[in-house]
Amino acid sequence: MAKRMILMLTVTVAVLAVLGFLKFQQFQAAAAQAAGFQPPPEAVTTIRAQPEEWPDTLAVIGTTAAVQGVTVSADLPGLVARISFESGQSVRQGDVLVELDTREEQAQLAAAEAQRELARLNFERMQALVVDGAISRADYDRAAAEQKSSDARVGEIRAGIARKTIRAPFSGVLGIRQVNLGQYLSAGDPVVPLQSLHPIYVNFGVPQQDTARVRVGGRIRVTTDDLSGVAFTGRVTAVDSVISPETRNVQVQATVPNPGGKLRPGMFVQTSVVTGATRSNVSLPASAISYAPFGDSVFVLADMKGPGGQTYRGARQQFVKLGPSRGDRVAVLSGVNPGDEVVTSGTFKLRNGAAVHVNNAVQPANSASPKLGDS
Repeated sequence: MAKRMILMLTVTVAVLAVLGFLKFQQFQAAAAQAAGFQPPPEAVTTIRAQPEEWPDTLAVIGTTAAVQGVTVSADLPGLVARISFESGQSVRQGDVLVELDTREEQAQLAAAEAQRELARLNFERMQALVVDGAISRADYDRAAAEQKSSDARVGEIRAGIARKTIRAPFSGVLGIRQVNLGQYLSAGDPVVPLQSLHPIYVNFGVPQQDTARVRVGGRIRVTTDDLSGVAFTGRVTAVDSVISPETRNVQVQATVPNPGGKLRPGMFVQTSVVTGATRSNVSLPASAISYAPFGDSVFVLADMKGPGGQTYRGARQQFVKLGPSRGDRVAVLSGVNPGDEVVTSGTFKLRNGAAVHVNNAVQPANSASPKLGDS
């Protein structure tokens, strides 16, 4: 009985040993296969890095302001007798906007002119009489003074009538009308805003450390998201003499031609101030940049060795230092050399050393002045 049990145990141990050996061999084969596994290449697009001449610029946010802008108001009180404009209309300097009722002033003018005519006739008679010695010199001087006073009175009434005709003080574009026919206006009541839009000012702040880079006469380029694909150029015309103690910025004013009045006062605009000579930068599409808190990077293609010694086309992660951007392009100050093949799309699928398959049939946007498509 004991011999039989020993034999069964021996057979059992042998079987277990054989099964364990076979399983060990399977594990070894699986590990070897996993070690030699190469994932399939990822489809990407690439571009050859090329140097490009970029002007040295300073990007800031500006606000547009009218070169001349007022709210036209009534000079003297009166009833609105005639309105000669429409809201939003373009006008020239001197164009009549509103006429106030002047019937009372016209009557006063007629009386003053009659009084002036009488004073003139009286003065002419006095001239003849003073020569003959029929009147005193004092009476003659009194007649001369009455004539001048009547002339001044007529001029005063005519000036009052002219002031009741409200005219455009300069050429520009009117805003929304704020008066109605028959409305009584007091002195100073608003009639309509008037803005001169061509040219237009762009005001912006420059940090204290960049103040020396901005000079009067320097060129600027202005764009806005509201006018996609449209850029305006102008010149810096004034730099403030003080730096704000709250923001540590100095205010700068530029004058920009604005034909057609596309830029309106109060708009926020992206302003690029040319601060120096052009310099050569390697530029890449913004889609090629992988932004991260620990550093920005790109993937550069290179020939790599696989686990089995085979050569394949792979992506190498390269940290870069970025400069300014223009449209879809970003300047790379260091980390990429001219001629490097850089991945422009599909970077989110890549890791350092990943195999890639290049398909440049469709390229991402890479324009310095992109235009928004229809939505």
